[in-house]
Amino acid sequence: MLISRLLLAVAVALPIAGLDLAPTGTLRAAFLATNPVQGRVDATTGAVTGPVADLTRELARRLGIPYAIAPVPDPAAVIDAVKTHKADIGFLAYEAARATQVEFSEPYLLMASAYAVRADSPLKTSSDVDRLGITIGAVTGQSQQVYVSENVKRARIELMPVAPSNDALAKLLLDRKLDAFAANRGRMEELVNSTSGIRVLGDNFMVVGQAIVVEKGDVMRAAELNRFIADVRRSGLVRAAIDRSGVAGLEVAR
Repeated sequence: MLISRLLLAVAVALPIAGLDLAPTGTLRAAFLATNPVQGRVDATTGAVTGPVADLTRELARRLGIPYAIAPVPDPAAVIDAVKTHKADIGFLAYEAARATQVEFSEPYLLMASAYAVRADSPLKTSSDVDRLGITIGAVTGQSQQVYVSENVKRARIELMPVAPSNDALAKLLLDRKLDAFAANRGRMEELVNSTSGIRVLGDNFMVVGQAIVVEKGDVMRAAELNRFIADVRRSGLVRAAIDRSGVAGLEVAR
């Protein structure tokens, strides 16, 4: 009995490296390239900045190995990278259907989502948006699309295969092809700052946690990542990463 307890204590105390989180010797991470909440890719150098870069760098430092961060086009690609072992970890907003495919850690930050509308729109709050005659735009597969598809009952939802550029999105709203667009608040605030005639509703229609994912069923690695996330939340690393990102609508998860 004493030996069993000692073995259990050693197993619990094992560092992340002992669980072979990065079997290639390089910590490989995948994230959603179009989501500034996770990170940004420099168009010239390809360098990734933002919370994803800060967390991956710190995790690799603790493991004592190099790291590589791969921007991918959509959440399905993040999941595929983890499932096919092209990435050791992925970054995703929690969503129940995704949790059937990958193992989620606890959230490291909370992301608010809001609607962008025309400046002269009569819509004032998120509840106003769900009415007959209103068309909401959302990108297929993103957490905002999942939410509006499940919760909006009266408005029509226009599904888009990829996230439009800010210029293209502004034109859709100003040309009245869309009455509202559902996305994370950071992206919507950036849209407003770059385009006249658009505003963001003051309330959030959804707040969701951003987390790290690993292969489905790999609960030991998920547990170790939870320890890492608890530590970087407590140490202020996540708060500093949010502040450096400059993205609106983010808070450290509790």
